[in-house]
Amino acid sequence: MIFLLLSNKILMNGLHKVSLNVKLTFMHQTGIFRNKVYEFAKQIPRGKVATYRQLARLAGNPLAARAVGMCMKKNPDLTTIPCHRVVSSNGNLTGYSAGRGISTKHEMLLQEGVVFRGNKVDLHASQWMSEATVLL
Repeated sequence: MIFLLLSNKILMNGLHKVSLNVKLTFMHQTGIFRNKVYEFAKQIPRGKVATYRQLARLAGNPLAARAVGMCMKKNPDLTTIPCHRVVSSNGNLTGYSAGRGISTKHEMLLQEGVVFRGNKVDLHASQWMSEATVLL
Protein backbone atom coordinates (compact mmCIF):
# COMPACT_ATOMS: atom_id res chain seq x y z
CA MET A 1 0.00 0.00 0.00
CA ILE A 2 1.32 3.50 -0.90
CA PHE A 3 0.87 6.31 1.63
CA LEU A 4 1.47 10.02 1.16
CA LEU A 5 1.19 12.46 4.03
CA LEU A 6 -0.12 15.80 2.79
CA SER A 7 -1.45 18.53 5.03
CA ASN A 8 -2.23 16.14 7.90
CA LYS A 9 -4.21 13.78 5.62
CA ILE A 10 -3.10 10.38 4.50
CA LEU A 11 -3.80 9.64 0.85
CA MET A 12 -3.92 5.93 0.09
CA ASN A 13 -3.59 4.36 -3.35
CA GLY A 14 -5.23 7.28 -5.15
CA LEU A 15 -8.45 7.12 -3.13
CA HIS A 16 -8.24 10.87 -2.60
CA LYS A 17 -6.85 11.96 -5.96
CA VAL A 18 -9.20 14.92 -6.00
CA SER A 19 -7.83 16.21 -2.68
CA LEU A 20 -4.27 15.80 -3.91
CA ASN A 21 -5.01 17.53 -7.21
CA VAL A 22 -6.78 20.41 -5.46
CA LYS A 23 -3.88 20.85 -3.05
CA LEU A 24 -1.26 20.75 -5.80
CA THR A 25 -3.29 23.12 -7.98
CA PHE A 26 -3.64 25.51 -5.05
CA MET A 27 0.09 25.35 -4.36
CA HIS A 28 0.84 26.01 -8.04
CA GLN A 29 -1.59 28.94 -8.20
CA THR A 30 -0.20 30.35 -4.96
CA GLY A 31 3.29 30.26 -6.44
CA ILE A 32 2.11 32.00 -9.60
CA PHE A 33 0.32 34.67 -7.56
CA ARG A 34 3.35 35.21 -5.33
CA ASN A 35 5.67 35.56 -8.33
CA LYS A 36 3.33 38.08 -9.96
CA VAL A 37 3.19 40.09 -6.73
CA TYR A 38 6.99 40.20 -6.58
CA GLU A 39 7.28 41.16 -10.26
CA PHE A 40 4.86 44.07 -9.83
CA ALA A 41 6.48 45.15 -6.57
CA LYS A 42 9.87 45.31 -8.33
CA GLN A 43 8.39 47.94 -10.65
CA ILE A 44 7.45 50.42 -7.89
CA PRO A 45 9.89 53.31 -8.37
CA ARG A 46 11.62 55.35 -5.67
CA GLY A 47 9.31 58.05 -4.37
CA LYS A 48 6.16 56.03 -5.07
CA VAL A 49 4.15 53.40 -3.21
CA ALA A 50 1.58 50.76 -4.10
CA THR A 51 -1.15 49.41 -1.87
CA TYR A 52 -1.59 45.79 -0.87
CA ARG A 53 -4.95 45.81 -2.64
CA GLN A 54 -3.43 47.32 -5.77
CA LEU A 55 -0.80 44.58 -5.99
CA ALA A 56 -3.45 41.92 -5.34
CA ARG A 57 -5.51 43.27 -8.25
CA LEU A 58 -2.48 43.43 -10.53
CA ALA A 59 -1.55 39.86 -9.62
CA GLY A 60 -5.05 38.66 -10.52
CA ASN A 61 -6.84 38.32 -7.19
CA PRO A 62 -8.37 41.59 -5.97
CA LEU A 63 -9.49 40.02 -2.69
CA ALA A 64 -6.01 38.85 -1.71
CA ALA A 65 -4.54 41.98 -0.09
CA ARG A 66 -3.62 39.99 3.03
CA ALA A 67 -1.86 37.42 0.88
CA VAL A 68 0.19 40.26 -0.62
CA GLY A 69 1.13 41.20 2.94
CA MET A 70 2.37 37.66 3.52
CA CYS A 71 4.39 37.84 0.30
CA MET A 72 5.99 41.06 1.50
CA LYS A 73 6.70 39.51 4.91
CA LYS A 74 8.45 36.59 3.21
CA ASN A 75 10.29 38.77 0.69
CA PRO A 76 13.18 36.63 -0.58
CA ASP A 77 15.27 39.55 -1.86
CA LEU A 78 15.15 42.95 -0.16
CA THR A 79 17.62 44.36 -2.68
CA THR A 80 15.30 43.92 -5.69
CA ILE A 81 11.81 43.72 -4.16
CA PRO A 82 11.09 47.00 -2.35
CA CYS A 83 8.51 45.73 0.13
CA HIS A 84 8.82 48.97 2.13
CA ARG A 85 6.99 50.68 -0.76
CA VAL A 86 3.77 48.74 -0.11
CA VAL A 87 1.22 50.40 2.19
CA SER A 88 -2.41 49.98 3.19
CA SER A 89 -5.17 51.36 0.99
CA ASN A 90 -5.70 54.33 3.30
CA GLY A 91 -2.00 55.25 3.31
CA ASN A 92 -1.17 53.74 6.71
CA LEU A 93 2.20 52.12 7.14
CA THR A 94 1.72 48.54 8.20
CA GLY A 95 3.97 45.60 8.93
CA TYR A 96 7.66 45.91 8.30
CA SER A 97 10.14 43.52 9.87
CA ALA A 98 13.45 45.14 8.95
CA GLY A 99 15.30 47.55 11.20
CA ARG A 100 13.00 49.15 13.76
CA GLY A 101 9.87 48.10 11.90
CA ILE A 102 7.39 50.73 10.75
CA SER A 103 9.61 53.63 11.84
CA THR A 104 12.33 52.30 9.51
CA LYS A 105 9.78 51.97 6.71
CA HIS A 106 8.68 55.58 7.34
CA GLU A 107 12.28 56.86 7.24
CA MET A 108 13.05 54.96 4.03
CA LEU A 109 9.97 56.31 2.28
CA LEU A 110 10.74 59.88 3.41
CA GLN A 111 14.30 59.56 2.09
CA GLU A 112 12.90 58.41 -1.26
CA GLY A 113 10.60 61.42 -1.50
CA VAL A 114 7.24 59.85 -0.65
CA VAL A 115 4.78 62.54 0.46
CA PHE A 116 3.10 62.16 3.86
CA ARG A 117 0.12 63.84 5.48
CA GLY A 118 0.63 63.25 9.16
CA ASN A 119 1.56 59.60 9.61
CA LYS A 120 -0.09 58.45 6.37
CA VAL A 121 1.24 58.38 2.84
CA ASP A 122 -0.52 60.90 0.62
CA LEU A 123 -1.70 58.44 -2.01
CA HIS A 124 -2.83 61.23 -4.35
CA ALA A 125 0.75 62.45 -4.53
CA SER A 126 2.72 59.24 -4.11
CA GLN A 127 0.74 56.25 -5.37
CA TRP A 128 2.40 54.43 -8.24
CA MET A 129 0.24 53.80 -11.27
CA SER A 130 1.56 51.12 -13.56
CA GLU A 131 0.23 50.79 -17.06
CA ALA A 132 -1.53 47.64 -15.87
CA THR A 133 -3.19 49.57 -13.01
CA VAL A 134 -4.62 52.09 -15.46
CA LEU A 135 -6.08 49.25 -17.53
CA LEU A 136 -7.80 47.62 -14.52
